[in-house]
Amino acid sequence: MIEDVLKETADRMKKSVEALDNDLVNIRTGRASPVLVERLQVEYYGTNVPLNQLSTISVPEPRLLVIRPFDPSSLPQIEKAILKSELGLTPANDGKVIRLSIPRLTEERRLDLVKMVQNRVEEARVAVRNCRRDGLQDLRDLEKEKLISEDDYYRGKDRMQELTDQYVEETDELGAAKEKQIMEV
Repeated sequence: MIEDVLKETADRMKKSVEALDNDLVNIRTGRASPVLVERLQVEYYGTNVPLNQLSTISVPEPRLLVIRPFDPSSLPQIEKAILKSELGLTPANDGKVIRLSIPRLTEERRLDLVKMVQNRVEEARVAVRNCRRDGLQDLRDLEKEKLISEDDYYRGKDRMQELTDQYVEETDELGAAKEKQIMEV
C-alpha cells in the first residue's frame, strides 16, 4: 500500500517537472528556434489551435524565424497571437509569410527572463511539495484506518521526503540550465 502511494506521488511529481520543462522551452534565449512559437495558441475560426498546426516554421538564419501558414487568410490571427504572447517580438507580414527577427537580448531583458525562469521554477517546486502533502495525507489516512502501522507510516514519510528532494533538485537543475542558456551572449 505504501508503495502504491509513493508510486502515485512520484508520477505526479514527475509530471510537474515535465510541465516545467515544457514551460521553459517557450522562453526565448536570443537564438531563433521554432520551439519558441510552435505552441502559440492562434484563434482560427473560433477555436484555439497551436501555431505548428496552421503553418510551417523555419529558421533560414540564426536570428530569423519564417512562419508560412497553410491558409494565407490566417496571417492576421497568427500576427495577433504573436503580439499577445510574452515573446516581445514584432512580426513582419508580407502577405504570404510572417518573419520574426530575433533581436539580441539586452542585459536588462536577460535579467527579466531569468526572473521569469526563477518564478516558474518556484511554481514547479510548490507543485512538487503539494504532491508530497497529498501523498502524506494518503499515508496518514492509511494509518488512521489501521491499514499500516505507525512505523510504516514514518518509513513512508521518510521515503516521501527523499522523493520530494529528488524532484525539487531536478527542477533546480532545469532552471539553472535555462538561466545559463539565457545569460550566454
